[in-house]
Amino acid sequence: MTPLIDVIFLLLLFFMLSSTFSRFSEIELSSAATGGNADATPPERLFVQLGPTRVVLNGQPLSLEELFDQIQAGQVLVSLDPGTTAQRLVDLLVPLRGREGLTVRVLE
Repeated sequence: MTPLIDVIFLLLLFFMLSSTFSRFSEIELSSAATGGNADATPPERLFVQLGPTRVVLNGQPLSLEELFDQIQAGQVLVSLDPGTTAQRLVDLLVPLRGREGLTVRVLE
């Protein structure tokens, strides 16, 4: 009986140490679409090219911190370079998520 209890505790210890207890959160993505209200004045559109090592806002290279300072309101279109990681995209989207009057669209 004692070896069985030892094995059970070893299995319990193994599964406790091999599992992760961190919570994963979701990032809401919306892809760009055509259409819209033609009567309203169009919002300011900003074009961001995001790469593994570069960030370009309307053709001007910036750092992420400078980008967050320049984007206040309007519509941001994000184009991803090949090789851009999901973490890099999350680093861009999370600070922009809570801003009032700002919509972010990720281009396909």
